[in-house]
Amino acid sequence: MFDFFSHPQNVLQLSSRVLGAGLAMLLAGIYGAYLYDGQLPIVVLVSLHAMTILGPTLLKIGYVMRLLSQYRLSRDLVRVVA
Repeated sequence: MFDFFSHPQNVLQLSSRVLGAGLAMLLAGIYGAYLYDGQLPIVVLVSLHAMTILGPTLLKIGYVMRLLSQYRLSRDLVRVVA
């Protein structure tokens, strides 16, 4: 598992998936918790509200992963060129 995170290209691909999942969770949570007019069970409603918190959290984690992997890729590229 640590070998997976030692390659910046793997982390970059994972960050794209984390960003997509975070965006999907955020949008589904906003729609279900605030825009949907139908009756929902309380468990579903609580889950949708939680998604409005977990979605942006995943967005932030994915963005930081992307920044770190791009930094490592550019640093490795400079090292190869020099």
